[in-house]
Amino acid sequence: MSRIGRKPISIPKGVEVRVIDGNVLVKGPLGQLQWGLSPGIQASVEKEEVSLSRNSDSAKLKALHGLTRAELANQLKGVKEGFQENLEVMGVGYRAQIQGSELSFSIGYAHPVSIKLPKGVEASVDRQTSISLKGIDKRMVSLVAAQIRSMKVPDVYKQKGIKYVGEILRKKAGKAGKK
Repeated sequence: MSRIGRKPISIPKGVEVRVIDGNVLVKGPLGQLQWGLSPGIQASVEKEEVSLSRNSDSAKLKALHGLTRAELANQLKGVKEGFQENLEVMGVGYRAQIQGSELSFSIGYAHPVSIKLPKGVEASVDRQTSISLKGIDKRMVSLVAAQIRSMKVPDVYKQKGIKYVGEILRKKAGKAGKK
C-alpha cells in the first residue's frame, strides 16, 4: 500500500465529510470543497476519520492513492483554517495594486501587467510591494501565487522581480572588470 495513502485522515471539529457517487464533499466554517475520486479509489467515513482504499496494486493506482489522501487532507485543513501565500515585489518602481477582481502590476515593462483572480482566492496588497493571497483551496492559492511569480521571476544579478516571502535567492557576482 501507499505509505501516505493508507494513513487515515482525522476530521477536525466543525467539518463535515460526505462521500456521494464517487465524490467527496467537505464542508466547513469557511466554505465547501469537492473532490472526484478516481476509478479504483474508494473513500469511507468512520467516526472522526476518512479512510481511502484502492482496488488493485497497479503503479498508477498507488500514485493516485497517495495523491487523493494528500488532497483530501488539504481540503479538510482548508475549510477549517484556510491557506495563505505571501509574495514580495522587489525593485525600484515596482508595485502592485488591486483593481476590482484583478491584480495589476508595474514591474518594469512598458505596460501594466494584470492577472484576474479566480473564484475562491482573495488578495490584499500592503505598501504596494507585499501581496497576500488567501483561500480555502490550497491548489488554487498556490497556482495563482506561481502565476504571479512567473510574471517577473527575480533576476540572479540584481534580484529584482516577484518572490515568495522567505524565499532565499541565489545572487551571482557580476562580470569581473578588465584589469
